[in-house]
Amino acid sequence: MFIPTQLSKTTHILQGLALSCALISTMLFAHSNHDYTSSDHWTHLADGSTLIGTSHGEIDVAADGTFYVSIVQDANKQSGVKKFSAAGDFLGFVPNSPNDFHGFVIHADKTGQEYIYGAQLNAMRLIKMDLDGKVILNIDAVETVPKKYHATGLDKKNRVKSPMKLTAMAVDSDNNMYVVDGYSLDYIHKFDASGHYLTTFGGQDSPYEFRNCHKIHIDPRFTPNRLLCTDRINGRLVHMDLNGELIGDHATHLRRPSAVDFYGDLAAVAEISGRVSLINKLGKTVKTLGTNDTKSEINTNRTKPEKWQNGLLTSPHGITFDHNGDIFITEWNRWGRIVRFDLSGKNHQ
Repeated sequence: MFIPTQLSKTTHILQGLALSCALISTMLFAHSNHDYTSSDHWTHLADGSTLIGTSHGEIDVAADGTFYVSIVQDANKQSGVKKFSAAGDFLGFVPNSPNDFHGFVIHADKTGQEYIYGAQLNAMRLIKMDLDGKVILNIDAVETVPKKYHATGLDKKNRVKSPMKLTAMAVDSDNNMYVVDGYSLDYIHKFDASGHYLTTFGGQDSPYEFRNCHKIHIDPRFTPNRLLCTDRINGRLVHMDLNGELIGDHATHLRRPSAVDFYGDLAAVAEISGRVSLINKLGKTVKTLGTNDTKSEINTNRTKPEKWQNGLLTSPHGITFDHNGDIFITEWNRWGRIVRFDLSGKNHQ
């Protein structure tokens, strides 16, 4: 082993080695084991033989491997959040779960207790509930968020605008909650763990210039963690710190990004225009999955099951990695579809 004689030289070499190791790690992670293939597991959910119901929501997975999928309404006129086992078996609905969870996240507190945090698109409320359906927090955003951040006036159909249209929530390590008004004014409203309103940032003016800040996520790949917004119309991912200060673009030239999830240093981006992109910590795309270039089939919820093709996406809207690194995508679709891509070299359910 070479032992340098000067402290400054030692520091320089160690820094160089650390940087080299980080770069090598990034390269290996980005290129050696991101071989995803369209899965033959859960096929009954992806091929239309078991329709999950009109979907315009999100998917996430709990620590025990149970999947949670937000649904507007299924064929039996039931609605709410559906549960599926790791093998893809339907387990039932989460009691008390709303039918308008456009975006939600499963987040564990420091004791390990998991909760569902969801944004109600139509009711304009923030909901925190446990996995058994017990409601812990129910916050009226219209009453809580200052009026200056509300939409006013008439829409294009000469109707009074809804004050806000909440599309997603994120929760940081201190259980602060961030809810985004992604179908209206693109503001991000921050609440503390008890549900008290703290501040608002973002919006459509400079420096943010959001245009459909569709979903918001905590990016755990950075220390301290960052907020990551899917700025859909602008085709980009945007980083902010947890106080709302703009950091800058993370990735650009995406196909209308809708949602993101993380696995190691990788971010998987559901793009509603028929694609999933895998993006590394440097903001570079290392792989794309399920690319569909048929314009009539993408960015719409009307692509019928008979047009679905294995491994080909239509309108990715929600996305999650499972604990094996496999990717599950819920599509914006009137019949409801879950598409799965498996990471090679893993044991799967």
